[in-house]
Amino acid sequence: MLVSFTVDPERDTPQALSEYAKRYHAEPGRWFFLTGAHDTLQHLSRDAFKLSDASLTHSTRLVLVDAQSRIRGYYGTSDDGAMKDLLVDIRRLGKERT
Repeated sequence: MLVSFTVDPERDTPQALSEYAKRYHAEPGRWFFLTGAHDTLQHLSRDAFKLSDASLTHSTRLVLVDAQSRIRGYYGTSDDGAMKDLLVDIRRLGKERT
């Protein structure tokens, strides 16, 4: 599953995120768009995902988290090969579950 967290909770209401998901053909039940209180989002960014940018700016970083909520990798979308590495790591996680 893919989960995207807003960095602009004042503008990104649940309705706005739903419209965004439709526009980008996000598959319901597989790609979730979440919002919440600014403090909660900062906590997630800083403490849960261990991202150094606590200011909540739009990020090009993806964090791979396993079923036990452990961070398994960080991927910069502008890094050459990062998406290939992410796919390899996702497949590896899939094999661990079997």
